[in-house]
Amino acid sequence: MSLKQHIIPDEHFQALGSGGGGAEAARLLLGAQHSKHVLLLHGIGRAAPEAYRLLSAAQGHRPRAVDAVLRHPAVGAWAWRTYHALATGAGGHSPARLAAVAAAAAVRSGLDFEIEVPADEGGITLPSLGRAVLAGPSARVRRAGGPVEVIGDETVRLPDDPHQDAPGWQALRRLEATAQGRTLTLCVDDLDPYRMPGARLAADRLSEDELAVWREALRSAWELLLGHHPTVADEVSVATSVLTPLTDVPGDQISGSSREAFGCVALSTPPDATTLALTFAHEVQHGKLSALLDVIPLLRPSGDRRYYAPWRNDPRPLGGLFQGAYAYVGVSGFWRRQRHHEQGEAALAASAEFYRWWEAAVGATQVIADSGFLTPPGERFIARMAATLRAWREEEVSGEAIEKAHRDAAAHRAMWAERNGITPSSPGGVTIPG
Repeated sequence: MSLKQHIIPDEHFQALGSGGGGAEAARLLLGAQHSKHVLLLHGIGRAAPEAYRLLSAAQGHRPRAVDAVLRHPAVGAWAWRTYHALATGAGGHSPARLAAVAAAAAVRSGLDFEIEVPADEGGITLPSLGRAVLAGPSARVRRAGGPVEVIGDETVRLPDDPHQDAPGWQALRRLEATAQGRTLTLCVDDLDPYRMPGARLAADRLSEDELAVWREALRSAWELLLGHHPTVADEVSVATSVLTPLTDVPGDQISGSSREAFGCVALSTPPDATTLALTFAHEVQHGKLSALLDVIPLLRPSGDRRYYAPWRNDPRPLGGLFQGAYAYVGVSGFWRRQRHHEQGEAALAASAEFYRWWEAAVGATQVIADSGFLTPPGERFIARMAATLRAWREEEVSGEAIEKAHRDAAAHRAMWAERNGITPSSPGGVTIPG
């Protein structure tokens, strides 16, 4: 497997700093993440040479098919944690799971093969494809001129389309949405134990009825993004490949992403199209910034200092504040556009959301700019964020919406102060020495 050097041209760096970037910038970041995964797997391969040989053979047979496995977010999360466990001797993440990655790659490549794959939660997981429900510590996965078989205490035969369920086989199912002649295809990963490390994962697979709710929300959200937020749509189409269900919280919709699992958006059941579209606008920002940080360092170490973030209940390190500020450039930009397509109370709420998160992003961006911990590229990046936010200062917002935004922001500051015993002095934050 080969690597290449990744450079983000200045025009794309500036566009990313402005809060956007579009499809081409997203492709550059996706390519860098692919190379990161290849490098991690190469390091793990020394501890699992048989699996690595099969992975290399599959890639030599059909490289593009295997890339779908290498780019799968759960593969990246497992590889990151396993490589670091091997490097530090920490343990807890076995290189033997490389056999599952190699088997999935061989399945996709059409190669004949046979390899022993260790079991994990619920059976034999083939990353990016699904899980064979089998008991026992391991099983043989093979193809010999016919269908793929997983052979343990029983034999599970994979269907011709592994993204379809079959007896003994739980697939990672796909959701598709089409609008304006463009189709977005996402995988629902509700099986892989590494699909979103540390998150409150939904306990069970989505039922067919639940999957239908997600499918309809995606269809409507994709239509909304293409109609009113085309740059977000372009970025999502490149940089997002997987949805992972989280535990539903009554009366709330939660989402998250991880630097380890680029391309995955974890979220609870989307209640409507606008909420799902907003989630994409929010989480694609995190994905872009995380991927960029793997190529270009924007911050120097800031020690144990913590900062107030107007969107969090806990004090945040500078890196977390940076992530949040960039995400809320995206959030405020979403509401800046979307408020013109709402009516009545929804329009008022959208305008208040725009103003609240615009003001929060302005303050946080200034705190980061003044922190003294930015690298030279980081200073340029923050300057572009600040320029975007300054340009929105001229937006017309009703007094009623501004009042609502200020009430909501003040309520959060009061709650945060009571919870943490410190009163933030501004929307951007108060520094809390470590």
